[in-house]
Amino acid sequence: QVQLVESGGGSVQAGGSLRLSCAASGYIYDRNCMAWFRQAPGKEREGVAVIDTGASTTYYDDLVKGRFTISQGNAKNTVFLQMGSLKPEDTAMYYCAADLDCALDSWWIKYEYDYWGQGTQVTVSS
Repeated sequence: QVQLVESGGGSVQAGGSLRLSCAASGYIYDRNCMAWFRQAPGKEREGVAVIDTGASTTYYDDLVKGRFTISQGNAKNTVFLQMGSLKPEDTAMYYCAADLDCALDSWWIKYEYDYWGQGTQVTVSS
């Protein structure tokens, strides 16, 4: 069983930065896809960014490209999301997710993911 625990959320003013962390425990492959999703009230959960932990390949949603950076720790069981130039529309619950099959060509599809964290709230005020 895999467990994912997010941390680092909080409240920040527009233009500010936050760094989210996701710590994975349990049976983790040497290579899998780790992603960040977010969900605002009344909206669908959407993919933000993904990293292939074996190849370090990354992809981003167009809304965050150039502002957010996904990376992994040295132990490969920790994934980070560095968020900059934050906007009020970035306000959401942010979730970490793991896809053990690492289907990068459909990384934005939430149903591809096998495990989810409990989420961490990010609130950006104008």
